[in-house]
Amino acid sequence: MTDHEKIYSIIEENKGFITSAQLAEVGLQRRILSKMVASGSLVRVVRGIYALPDVWEDEMYFLQYRYAKGIFSNETALYLHGLSDRTPHAFTLTFPQGYNVGGLKKLGVKVKYATLGMYNLGIIEMPSPCGNPIRVYDKERTLCDIVKGNNGCDIQLVNPAMKMYATSPGKDIAKLMTYADQLRVRTKIQKYMEILL
Repeated sequence: MTDHEKIYSIIEENKGFITSAQLAEVGLQRRILSKMVASGSLVRVVRGIYALPDVWEDEMYFLQYRYAKGIFSNETALYLHGLSDRTPHAFTLTFPQGYNVGGLKKLGVKVKYATLGMYNLGIIEMPSPCGNPIRVYDKERTLCDIVKGNNGCDIQLVNPAMKMYATSPGKDIAKLMTYADQLRVRTKIQKYMEILL
């Protein structure tokens, strides 16, 4: 298999993308990607990510690749889980406390922080709207974050999300209450659950 065949094989597995890290894993030099960009067979999307010219760009996947510690959360996670019909105006990512987010705010991304113990709570992997794997907080963690972050103020966001969750087949009330205890929002979550259930 030639170097180009190896690269196209990786690209096919990754829905049209390849990262410099993936190239290094198979023992190929990064200069091959530069030559492919110069010839027009690949496009440099962001630092370290390359794509076929006709591939739809996946902002969420690229963002998480560049900021690997970021977990999609809050309004963004609500939308990804189908608990909100509002398309987020800006992506929200949660990072461990003290993590340097560089120029993320300049990109219009909402940045949240969590202590190390709470940062790992409820992380799952799911497909982005374009089908690439991204890390997101699960439904239960997201609901707790929304209630905590909004102090119950954004009723137009919280109420529909809680109603959708309460009627969803995959709900896990026990997990929701465990998270609510850990994130110190049990009283607020209980009020919503009492109204809806």
